[in-house]
Amino acid sequence: MGIFARLAAYVSPAPAKPDAIEMGSPAAQKRRKRTSPPTVAKTRWYLADHEHAIRVADSGDLSAAARLYRSCRRDGVIHGLLSTRTGGLVRMRRKFSGDAEVTGALEGLRGNRTLFDELFPSAELALLAADGIFLGVGVAELVPQVSGRPELRRLEPEFLRYRIDEDRWYYNSYHEGYIPITPGDGRWVLHCPGGKQEPWTHGLWASLGRAYIAKEHALLHRENYSAKLANPARVAVAPQGATEGQKQSWFQKVMAWGVNTVFGMTPGYDVKLLESNGRGYEVFSQTIETSNNEFMIGLVGQIVTVTGGSGFSSNDLYATVRADLIEETGDALAFTINTQALPPWIGQAFGAGRTAAVAYDTTPAKNLKAEAESLSAAGAAIDDLSAALKKHGLRLDAATVAAKFSVPVLGDTSGDGEPDASGAVVPEEPLDNAAAASLAQQMTALAVPQCEHGRSNRCWLCGVERERSVTRGPDGKPMWTVAWRPIGGTPPALQVAA
Repeated sequence: MGIFARLAAYVSPAPAKPDAIEMGSPAAQKRRKRTSPPTVAKTRWYLADHEHAIRVADSGDLSAAARLYRSCRRDGVIHGLLSTRTGGLVRMRRKFSGDAEVTGALEGLRGNRTLFDELFPSAELALLAADGIFLGVGVAELVPQVSGRPELRRLEPEFLRYRIDEDRWYYNSYHEGYIPITPGDGRWVLHCPGGKQEPWTHGLWASLGRAYIAKEHALLHRENYSAKLANPARVAVAPQGATEGQKQSWFQKVMAWGVNTVFGMTPGYDVKLLESNGRGYEVFSQTIETSNNEFMIGLVGQIVTVTGGSGFSSNDLYATVRADLIEETGDALAFTINTQALPPWIGQAFGAGRTAAVAYDTTPAKNLKAEAESLSAAGAAIDDLSAALKKHGLRLDAATVAAKFSVPVLGDTSGDGEPDASGAVVPEEPLDNAAAASLAQQMTALAVPQCEHGRSNRCWLCGVERERSVTRGPDGKPMWTVAWRPIGGTPPALQVAA
């Protein structure tokens, strides 16, 4: 864009807010037209272009950075890793909160899709998340549909501009020229995981763009190297006394060397192949490998599970992408949806004062095999420890140990009782009040710190509880006394595991 066009764009009055419209109105029909202008393709990049993109981006012009980003997506490694991180994220389980009627509508199935999927298609969300990862900022709009509902549509970030003097973003649209962006106004959605100020400086495009350019040139040089040296040179050797005509005749025969050619030669004539034994191609292969490693580290945080090296044990999303990166991308995308995209639709569909929010469940799925092995090991450890304590007249509090190692326990959660022949836990019968009072006297007289069930404070089976009292010890310092009393009352219901 020339300098005069830039000046005209700056001095032209800002267009009226175009978003306070009804979905079926003529204005909505106009909004359904394409917003993004045709993109500008660039197929050959040099480091000078990379430096230019950095300079103009710092002035708020993301056109060169976005074109470099789009070129990077043509690389197979970048495209695969980026789609794994974004496409895998937006298809994770979603959790809704807020007004029950609103969340119920969002989760309601419409065929094999939910209303949330119709409002925010997974493909558009994945592209918007990818823009945020690579450029630090992405833009989308809510386009009215014939059904009356809006649909999120991601826009090409190549036409996104930030005017520092106004501290405002603009979009250079196809039909309307520069349009000021007001995030959350019912039309515009501005995704800024790179931060509110200069988000492009926190995207991956600058670092991975340099690696992409190096890889592209290394690939071309390696192919050129291979093309030149793939077919060895043929050498026609003539004897020293041969005439010029004999030499030319012999040269023509060797030059016409084809498949299954046979030469009949007299002494002094010879045919050789001149092959390159150089290893110049290795530098290009090393550059390609270095660039691929930079792609992996930048996009998924590691290279082990991508390359299948040491430590590779699973092929799910969490084994490919570092878990904190998944959570970071999911939280940023959910924040943008909850603050800019959902409120306008909720206000139009349900009225003011209604709220709802979505979150992506980025908790890593449990490894069932490892969990089963840990439970088995915990059970064996409890058995061994219980047997060792019994030798000393002690009894293990299995419920406490199970809780410490997160072992799920069904039925008698107090840990009391013994299993019957079927394996069900059968609780003991609690003592009556008279027996409990007698037991409390005996335990107090003997200063017993715990009952036979390992309880040091209260045991409903024994019917006793510890009294809290302090006395002065022999050294004059206060000390807790050991005294028990009957609990009285009715013990809580004891569950029996089925």
